Formats: sequence, C-alpha cells, structure tokens
Amino acid sequence: MSKKNQTTMSRRTMFAAGAALGAAGFSTAARSESEPQGALSVPENGANYARVPLKKDTVAVSGIQSRVRAVDGGSPRRGIRDNLNHMVELIDKAQFYGGKKDLLCFHEFPITGWSTWSREEVLRIAIEIPGPETEVLSKKAREHGCYIKFGSYAVDDDWPNHILSITSIIDPAGEVIARDWKARNIKGVFPGFELFTTTIYNVLDQYTEMYGVDAVIPVHRTDIGNLTTSSVQREPELFRAMAMKGAELFLRTATGGFSLDDIKMCSIYNGVNSVIVNNAVSPNNPGFFDDAGSGGSTIFGPRGQVLAEAESKFEQAVTARINMAAYRARHQIPDVHMDLYKPVFDQYRPRYAPNLFADYQPTSLGDAKTYLDSKNAWK
Repeated sequence: MSKKNQTTMSRRTMFAAGAALGAAGFSTAARSESEPQGALSVPENGANYARVPLKKDTVAVSGIQSRVRAVDGGSPRRGIRDNLNHMVELIDKAQFYGGKKDLLCFHEFPITGWSTWSREEVLRIAIEIPGPETEVLSKKAREHGCYIKFGSYAVDDDWPNHILSITSIIDPAGEVIARDWKARNIKGVFPGFELFTTTIYNVLDQYTEMYGVDAVIPVHRTDIGNLTTSSVQREPELFRAMAMKGAELFLRTATGGFSLDDIKMCSIYNGVNSVIVNNAVSPNNPGFFDDAGSGGSTIFGPRGQVLAEAESKFEQAVTARINMAAYRARHQIPDVHMDLYKPVFDQYRPRYAPNLFADYQPTSLGDAKTYLDSKNAWK
C-alpha cells in the first residue's frame, strides 16, 4: 500500500461510505438529499439541469498546445520531471499575457508522453493522482487562481496491475476535482497492435459497482460551468450522453491527431462549447518526426462556430472568452426522440463485449491485439 493510501481511505471505501463525490471519486456535483447514492443525474426537465452559480459571467479558457515527449521507459523520472517543469513554464506563460485565464487545458500526455512501451514499463512511468506531480500543478492553480486540466497515464492501488488513462481537473484551491477514466479505447486502427490501458468499458461492471452508475459518464458542476472531459474520438453517443446530463463545456484531448469535424459536430449536435487540445510540433520525441500529428487545437461555440484556433503547429495558447451566463440563459439539454431509436439500440450487439480486462490485462501492445482479436464477436 502506498503512503498516500496509508493516510487516507481508499476510493473504494470512500464510495462505499456514500461520499458525494460522484465522478470517479472527485466530482463537485451537488446531490439532492432525496436522490439515491449512485443515481443517474439526468434531469426530467431539460431546461432545468443541475448546476452551481457562476463566479463570473464570462469565462476565459485556454487550450495549451504543447509538445509531447516520451520519457525513458526504463528510467522515467528525469523525463517526467522535465516534462512537468515544461508544463509549469507554459502555465506561467499563458497567465503572463492577455489577461487572466480561468481554465487552462493541456493535451492527453504532457507528463509522460506516449510510446510503444510494455505494461511493465508503463507501470513504472504512470503517475498517482493525487501525487507529487499533481501537487506541483496544484501549487500553480492556487498561484494563478485557475482550473488546470490535463491527461496522463496513471496507476491506482484499488486497481493493481491496471494502467489507466485519466483526465484530471485541478481547481483554483489546488484540489483534484475530476479524475476521469477514459471511457473506451479505439480498436482496429493501429498496425499490428491495440491499446492495453484499462478503460471504463473494459471493467464496466466492477467500475459501476465501486463508483456508481453516475460516475460512468461524469459531469463536474463548477463555478465556471458544467465540465466534462474525454480523450475519446468519434463516438457521438458518448458525447450525447454527456450533454443529456447537463455538460456545458466539453474538454477534449488528443495526442497525435484527431478529427476536427468530430469536435465541431459534437458542439452543433449538442449545443455545447468544445475545447480540443492536441500536441504541438515536438522535437526529440523518440520514434516520431517532429511534426507528427501536431496542431489543430480549437475552441468551438455551441453552433459550431470557431471561437479560437491555433495559428500554427507550434506551441501556443488558444484562448477564447465564453459568456457562460448568456449561454446558460438559453441552453437546454438535447431534445432526443429516444422511442424512435431505442429498439435499434436494444438489439445492437457490439464487436467487443465489456469487462474484457477484468480478469486479464495484456502485457504489451501486441499481446493486446492477440487477446482482443480472440474476443471479436464480428469475425
């Protein structure tokens, strides 16, 4: 057991005790006294979805398009330190010029980078959340009075041998208020391998038992808006569900490319604001050309209009000021005619069943492909 878990109760115990921290242990969502623990927070009246008062009408949001650099899988600590120091430098730069930013968003892997590591290597590389790295970022959040969002490989004592891809949000008080697992991994697109990180879908039954059904698709109700995070691409059903739960500002991440149309249409179809942050040109990233999959970070408004976009593939802050008060005055959750579609959804059978990593965790990217190929229900 880590020192962290010797001094604090585990997240499993925390949820069993009924702590009102619905989104994988760290949501700020308010829960009604009459609402059962773990109940889905989907409003019956879509114009009256749950939220907390805004601290200001207009929210300044920056996507920090920064480099990605994979650390040494055999000896990662120096690389992690250097990457973290670079994040701190960029936070200070973002807050130095152009007025105060309320929310700074980083991409999927600013601390560890990404490479074709084995499970053994990633278990050495992955950070704890909260942990030493988040404490450094918490200090900057307190200094600048802002929220900071970033992704990282992570480990958790409640999930031994599992490697998690987590998107976290730190609030201006330095508290980790969101610790969101990736919902699912893309499959069948990489040449000769599959991803072996454990997603919610990979262990859906156990995850729901531990954290409650509402934590499967978390929405964090904060004083700058209802935030939701995702590193998933091209799954409109997931984003629709987030919007139906009252998400207002979608904080999406990528590393190595994404579909800009996917982000734009998410905003249009759901009437939400979206921030997509990708990596910048990344010199000296092992195994990749400097400009591999770089650039394109953009902030979209609820009609799909571009509020701000990266002017190049190099490091920069992409900043927009969103009038959240005016947005809330007119926004409703999506009006979905579910009875039309439900029979199709009920009959549909996915290519891969959930819970495939509950009892087996692949040892490498190649092993993940072999294992998942054996579980392909569409062959």
